[in-house]
Amino acid sequence: MSNGDDEAADAPEEAAEDGAADADAEEATAPALPDEVTEESLNEYLDEIAERLDEAETEADLDDVEALIDDAEAGIEEADLPEPDEDDEDAEDPRADLESRVEDLRSDLEDARGPYAEDVVADVEAAVETVESTEWTADGLGDAADAVEAFAATVGDELGVEVELEDDEVEALTLALDSLAEAVDDADLDPDDDAETIAALVEATDALEAGLDEAEEWDDLETNEQLMAQGYYDVLGHYKDYPPEWSALKVHEREGNTDMVLLALNSLQSEFMERHCLESLQRMGKRAATEEAVDQMLDRAGKRDQPAIRILGKMAAEEATETLVEYVDEDSNPQLQKVTFKALGEIGAAEAVQPLANKLEMEDDNVRPYAARALGLIGDARAVDPLADALAEDDSDDVRAAAAWALRQIGTREALEAAAEYADERVFIVQTEAEKAADALDEAAQPA
Repeated sequence: MSNGDDEAADAPEEAAEDGAADADAEEATAPALPDEVTEESLNEYLDEIAERLDEAETEADLDDVEALIDDAEAGIEEADLPEPDEDDEDAEDPRADLESRVEDLRSDLEDARGPYAEDVVADVEAAVETVESTEWTADGLGDAADAVEAFAATVGDELGVEVELEDDEVEALTLALDSLAEAVDDADLDPDDDAETIAALVEATDALEAGLDEAEEWDDLETNEQLMAQGYYDVLGHYKDYPPEWSALKVHEREGNTDMVLLALNSLQSEFMERHCLESLQRMGKRAATEEAVDQMLDRAGKRDQPAIRILGKMAAEEATETLVEYVDEDSNPQLQKVTFKALGEIGAAEAVQPLANKLEMEDDNVRPYAARALGLIGDARAVDPLADALAEDDSDDVRAAAAWALRQIGTREALEAAAEYADERVFIVQTEAEKAADALDEAAQPA
């Protein structure tokens, strides 16, 4: 029998072995994209990712979850899922449901991340802009100074720096906030090791933002009265997010109140609320596609506003086709092209087939894949020949893979045959699409 010393000596080794076994067990249970990609298996995979997200404790854990979500998105994109009956408006769309789950997971992942010191700096810089651009009343400027002083006190406690206001004038407030932002940036805070400090600073910036929002300004008096009169705040029993306009916006988004989201967008003169209103409309997608919402987004899209173009795509707004087709040839603005191509694809704009097909020969190989995928989303058979040419001749493997994917989405025999020719392709991403096209042809050839 071992004596106590022997047992104590063995304990660290046994603990190390147990720790290694636990790590191996955890690795063994890590979610993996199913070999047989079906609606059921993909939903099970997403369930496992959601569980892993709930258990994530560090930024590294969240990075792992993001990689799993990317795998799931790729699996959904490549999966051969049943298409909804076009004649049945209430028919379920498995692909859309799975894509919606992925979007929700990405949103939950972003909510789980951080907070980061960069977020604090960005919020302070936004506060500087608010202070400079706001027309304060006398009382409001004093309240704004109080909010800045309170924030400076918290930063001082957390980081050991001292920043004092010289007076209550706008210039003094902005100088103080600039100094505080620089102090946070210089502290080089780690999101895991300094999580408590960052959380305290984030709470302080929330209080700063709330204080500035509550400080009296001339425009706010009339705006808030208008919003109250039109029932914008009626949905709030209580709220946890500042400003209260943001809390109300979240409820209106959830309940599909497009008119109230537009009311906030048009009434509240702040970049913060404008950004969140536009993001709400984008997430609402087709639910937000009222005549007024489409008209307002079209007006913005006419000024090359990329968030509005994204929204029009999510709305599947056919009314936007004419405007967006004009941007297809904007080769000097590749980011605008990428957003436009995707939106035209989501809309299913048949009028865009030839303009998009022409872009398969453009020089920018970072943009050409977007043109190919847009053609696949539209699904028009006129795109088969140009996509087949891109698959055969393009120098970029990403473009060729996108062309093969697009041919599969079009799904005619001619399109599938054009893609299936590359089943022995050396490039894996092209070969994978070609094999799926060949499988689709085999299934179509089998007797019912």
